[in-house]
Amino acid sequence: MTDSPWQAALTQLDDAALALELDQGVLEVLRHPKRVLEVAVPTRMDDGSVRVFTGFRVHHNTTRGPSKGGIRFHPDVDMDEVKALAMWMTWKCAIAGIPYGGAKGGVAVDPKRLSQGELARMTRRYASEILPLIGPERDIPAPDVGTDEQIMAWIMDTFSMNMGYSVPGVVTGKPLSVGGSLGRAEATSRGVMYVTSATLKHRGLSVEDTRVAVQGYGKVGAPAVRLLSDLGCKVVGVSDVHGGAFNGGGLSHAELEEYHRGSGTVSGFPGGEALTNEELLSLDCDVLIPAALEGVLNESNADEVKARIIVEAANGPTTPGADKVFNDRGVFVVPDILANSGGVTVSYFEWVQDIQAFFWTEDEVNARLRSIMERAYVDVLALAQERGVPMRVAATMLGVARVAEAHATRGLFP
Repeated sequence: MTDSPWQAALTQLDDAALALELDQGVLEVLRHPKRVLEVAVPTRMDDGSVRVFTGFRVHHNTTRGPSKGGIRFHPDVDMDEVKALAMWMTWKCAIAGIPYGGAKGGVAVDPKRLSQGELARMTRRYASEILPLIGPERDIPAPDVGTDEQIMAWIMDTFSMNMGYSVPGVVTGKPLSVGGSLGRAEATSRGVMYVTSATLKHRGLSVEDTRVAVQGYGKVGAPAVRLLSDLGCKVVGVSDVHGGAFNGGGLSHAELEEYHRGSGTVSGFPGGEALTNEELLSLDCDVLIPAALEGVLNESNADEVKARIIVEAANGPTTPGADKVFNDRGVFVVPDILANSGGVTVSYFEWVQDIQAFFWTEDEVNARLRSIMERAYVDVLALAQERGVPMRVAATMLGVARVAEAHATRGLFP
């Protein structure tokens, strides 16, 4: 049986705490989210009827600063998933050295089945329901699966209307016209590219000889295909929920983008052979990049994975059971809380720019992102080598240790 995301997150925390010999009291605090909110989101539909969706917002930890985390609109969103994602955000921010704690939110809804008007009304009602928890000094939401910059703009406007003045710093991942940051849209993908490059260098592999497969061709996967191709890698396989394409000689990212624009999928791409989403995970390649949803790499398919390096662009794509298989087989896994932290890093930059009302160029954003990602990679790798543990354990240890240190410094109130 596959671990739930929350059980997976707790297992990872417990493993890190054991290696750190963490104080039991601190561990107990970190095992429990600080705040958990479930809300009803009644929404008037275009036909005049009312549907009630279920929404969530979780603050896992605020010891190092306000909480930060995306909002996910997906039919399978539940409290278990949101708690896990919030915990992973806590470690992610600490690893990157960003002064945030972890949060996450979501609504159990398929946004594709709503009209633009229904989506706007549902988003604004959800924002109104979580209003007591969010704010630039409290909790700063951002886009995630099923949400985008327009949805962030609606949340920012809803919050601002309630405050009586514009508060651009309440969310990140906004359009540039209302305080968004240059470089934010591709930040997660660019971070994935930076850590993939650092991994290849560490493993002594040539970029030009590296064959990459990317599962998921959305907001993270699609730019990652282009950025890795520009880096010099050969992207041989890409898939989305409908299927995928394989070409041993390398897929043209420009042709792939053009085909996707017209069809809305990479399935049926004429520049490669057809393959399923599941088949992509077992492609003969050097680097596998899961960039879709959690739990896609599990005990049922871990033995089939041929890649020697996995760079986790998605949140929680590998279950603890699969991790054990990869460790036994010597597969080098760059964990999500390191690999995909480019998004929250540039979200932090956006928040800083909003607060000081002073904006940076895209080159400045990308240079600062590269510096933070490379430093975080070196920190995690050094700990992994020093302690003789896998990268995920080292990354979690590093994140947990930094949060625990802040907790010990502040003390327990009252």
